[in-house]
Amino acid sequence: MAVSDIMLAARLNDQAELFKEQGRYAEAEPLYRQALAICAKTRGLEHPSVALGLTDLAELYGLQGRYAEAEPLCKRALATWRKTLGPNHPDLVQSLNGLAKLYIAQSRYAEAEPLYKRAVVIFEKALGEGHPSVASALDNLASLYKVEARYAEAEPLYKRALAIREKGLGPDHADVVKSRSNLDDLYSAQKGSTGSP
Repeated sequence: MAVSDIMLAARLNDQAELFKEQGRYAEAEPLYRQALAICAKTRGLEHPSVALGLTDLAELYGLQGRYAEAEPLCKRALATWRKTLGPNHPDLVQSLNGLAKLYIAQSRYAEAEPLYKRAVVIFEKALGEGHPSVASALDNLASLYKVEARYAEAEPLYKRALAIREKGLGPDHADVVKSRSNLDDLYSAQKGSTGSP
């Protein structure tokens, strides 16, 4: 395993990320693929860096609506994380979320829900119930419920996320403001669905 290969893969991945952020997907894809190939060759197919590379490429495909290509990559990444780190490691959450987002983009809500629930459980066990990552996981699950108009289930999750963030970050932090906004949006959606002014 050459350090220069690992550094090259990291640089390629960084450049691909930049292209992705700029919406230059056609330029990002070959860089992600090259970085992934280098990691697989130098570190082995079951290394966490390969799981990260698969996740990055799947996210790129998801942004392009290439769900049929993205889904198996997400599943491979998730399997790699589970095998190398175990079923309860926080690093699994990125792949769980990525797969859930793909399902949501395709209106496959019933398949996304257990993935988001699993992410909450993993973060609670690994990081503690008051950790900011738990708040993010709760937000994801609540947002899914909101999309499905399951407002009564979304509200306590949003409220819990807000409480976690207020306690840990203070009332004026950007994440606290986001949590308040999530609740306001939920209440607006509830009013709109009932026809109330």
